[in-house]
Amino acid sequence: MIAAEGSPAPLDWPNAGEAIGGQDFGPFERETLVRYALVSGDDNPLHLDPEAAKAAGLAGPPVHGMLMLSCFEPLIMGWRRDLFITRLSAKFLRPLLAGEGIRVLGRVLRSQKVPKLELVLRLTARGPNDDLVILAEATVLLKNTSPLS
Repeated sequence: MIAAEGSPAPLDWPNAGEAIGGQDFGPFERETLVRYALVSGDDNPLHLDPEAAKAAGLAGPPVHGMLMLSCFEPLIMGWRRDLFITRLSAKFLRPLLAGEGIRVLGRVLRSQKVPKLELVLRLTARGPNDDLVILAEATVLLKNTSPLS
């Protein structure tokens, strides 16, 4: 699945500092949170019940963190379809509330060609007023695109 070590880099292999567009997701309405809770098993009342959210000191139910984190994959695949994610870590910096949306963006932090074709990406999700909601880092590798693989 991954390109063999020592494989030549594609001519358009990204360099450190290259920006990865931006993509909007949401707004994440209550119905979306209910559906996500059903399929993920994360039915914590905090995400679904406005009263539970208020009791926790929030103005409304927060969007599930993993739902927001899943928005980075389409950003990366929209940028380069020849990559796959091998690691993704994130810090959730502030809650995003039901009814709000995010804009996800990225930048290449490190570009490696030897011994394997690997990129380390800095990813961010910004909410209303451009507030930083998620700060993340992903490691991605080049897929083996050989017709013989």
